[in-house]
Amino acid sequence: MTGASLVKTLDFQLDIQSDNESLLKDATLEARWVYNETIRLAKEGVDWDDISPRLEDEADLIKNTTQRIVAKALEAMENYYDYDDYNIPSHTKDGAYPLRANYEEGYNLSLTDDGEVAFRISAKPYNHVKGILKGSDAHLDVLKNALTSDEWKVTTSEALWREGEPELHVNIRNTERIVRDRQDSQTVIGVDVNEDNVALTALSEDGVEDTLVIDFPEIKFERHRYFTMRKRVQNVGKDSIHDTLEGREERFVRDRLHKVSRHIVEWSRQFEKPCIVFEDLKEMRDSIDYGTRMNRRLHHLPFRALQFYTSYKASFEGIPSDSIDPYKTSQRCPLCGHAERANRRKKRFKCKDCGHQDHSDRGASVNIAVKGIEKYMDWNVPALNSLPVVRKVRRQASGLVDSPTVTHPTVRGYQADGQVGVSD
Repeated sequence: MTGASLVKTLDFQLDIQSDNESLLKDATLEARWVYNETIRLAKEGVDWDDISPRLEDEADLIKNTTQRIVAKALEAMENYYDYDDYNIPSHTKDGAYPLRANYEEGYNLSLTDDGEVAFRISAKPYNHVKGILKGSDAHLDVLKNALTSDEWKVTTSEALWREGEPELHVNIRNTERIVRDRQDSQTVIGVDVNEDNVALTALSEDGVEDTLVIDFPEIKFERHRYFTMRKRVQNVGKDSIHDTLEGREERFVRDRLHKVSRHIVEWSRQFEKPCIVFEDLKEMRDSIDYGTRMNRRLHHLPFRALQFYTSYKASFEGIPSDSIDPYKTSQRCPLCGHAERANRRKKRFKCKDCGHQDHSDRGASVNIAVKGIEKYMDWNVPALNSLPVVRKVRRQASGLVDSPTVTHPTVRGYQADGQVGVSD
């Protein structure tokens, strides 16, 4: 069994009671300067190890906070090189940026006599912002437990402004929970993430246990809508409106991705010792080159975020996850193994060799599961002579499942009613 740490992020509002709220705002603007300078210096070829010491002396922030912001900016550069060689991080952004800090260095938390959680944030050297955390009872209960329990350890935090209000996002790490080793799994869940859906297939030694396609077309629609609005306001020089729209889009997409990732994990839990397998994102990004307009759409899709949220939630259930090489997963016939580009036409798959027809994304999820078995498991891939008819659900903005199309009863909590056949 592996012993990987589990990390949870808790969000709180700040009730500042030290009459220096403007100090926190100024500090987040200084944090933006540190971030921009880090990106600029990295682009100019400055050795990454030399950037933090240099900015620690120049920034009007405590050393620990500067170090954490530099690390975050360099992480963005590293992601650009590793995953998305299309849009390099900007070093000219304005506005506030989160103050990142280590517990008991850049910020402190304590329980009051009234049962509340007090905070002290080192906004500037020798200047602290103090007050009480406000938030959901669930998050407050978890944080109070972390402050008094050996099972959880409070780690880093981010102080930021959201829609004009100050917040603190606190990370806590579980010191006892473990994630099962991949090789100890009995079911592999192949996950194919697409522009408007995610396809899932559960594959065990006995064959395909179940398969599901979750539609989320609203993410694609809203991202395109916000992109159009941002371009219009940018053309007339309304940068402040541009940043507001960008923030709204990020929150909308993040909310939808959390809902979809919860659905994936809940569906996976029904199977015996599951392991969730994705396509390797770096390999997938490197293979995308369809012209400027299509590249913009595909490179900005939240593939990585959905994989991260799913893996994060799966780990709390003890479910391991990993990735495989995506080579020809969308072109290969899951029954006979024949692979060519002509097999796939949008959402329809028809093998040019054996004639097998399928929902193309579901077929890709089968191939991902097969590769997961070949890479991680010590048992053989089962013979696939046939596949169950695709079950398809669409998530509403509320997170509920809307208008599912299925051919047999669904897993617990999901409605079953609909047509027989392959869905487009």
